[in-house]
Amino acid sequence: MRPVERVGVVGCGTVGAGFAEICARAELDVLVAVPSPESADRGRRRVERSLDRLVAKGRLTGQARDAVALRVEFCTDIGRLGDRDFVLEAAVERLAVKQEVFRRLDEAVKDPAAVLASTTSSIPIMKLAQVTCDAQRVLGAHLFHPVPVMPLVELVGSLRTSGEALARARSFLAGTLGKEVIAAQDRPGFVVNALLVPYLLTAVRMLESDTASAVEIDRCMRLGCAHPLGPLELADLIGLDVVAAIGTQLYEETKAPPHAPPSLLLRMVEAGLLGRKTGRGFHSYAEDSVA
Repeated sequence: MRPVERVGVVGCGTVGAGFAEICARAELDVLVAVPSPESADRGRRRVERSLDRLVAKGRLTGQARDAVALRVEFCTDIGRLGDRDFVLEAAVERLAVKQEVFRRLDEAVKDPAAVLASTTSSIPIMKLAQVTCDAQRVLGAHLFHPVPVMPLVELVGSLRTSGEALARARSFLAGTLGKEVIAAQDRPGFVVNALLVPYLLTAVRMLESDTASAVEIDRCMRLGCAHPLGPLELADLIGLDVVAAIGTQLYEETKAPPHAPPSLLLRMVEAGLLGRKTGRGFHSYAEDSVA
């Protein structure tokens, strides 16, 4: 099995940037496709800020930081990913957007051994694979934020994914990148979000019904259950738009009431109160606000 040496990433939000960083730190050739030069600038700043934090902590030298940054190239043409061994789609959590990305990747990446992976946390992999001509190489690689820190990857095959593609992805993610890989079935929410998202949405409903304040809800779960973050703090970290999108997708798939995003969450997303990345969600994070 040929090792993965050339990595492609579509999208450079928090997950895409984190994945690009860990691949570059593993001395791989990384090419990131984004919609515009402005997106490329934002993505590069995300990667560089993360590397700067490692330098400040003494975990990376300045020289090594510069070498890692140089391994990450940006482009606005998804067609340039045609020579990649492993491509990770990290676009927004919307089915139509992700399907369009996979249509274009299917056309661009001709090597039948190349893996086309999605970071989706809720969309069935089969719905992405079905728009391609070669569903055997499409799979899910659900990473967790922040990618350079969180060890887990959920590896998800559809009913059409080949054993060879799954084996190559596992070897790359676990062997080259050092991630802890668990196999998950192509079911709504896979493993983690099938458990996590109803918990987060229940916390929002408690706040919405004035059962307790946001501070009290989070404090109860930190002190009573030894969670490092309370559910509303965690939702703010993930991004309220992401939590709402996952909940919506899970509800569309299952029609289970615990998966339906509460009105309060939807209104906050509409108001642009998305959590840490905007400086305000269920809590305020003025120092973390992204201009």
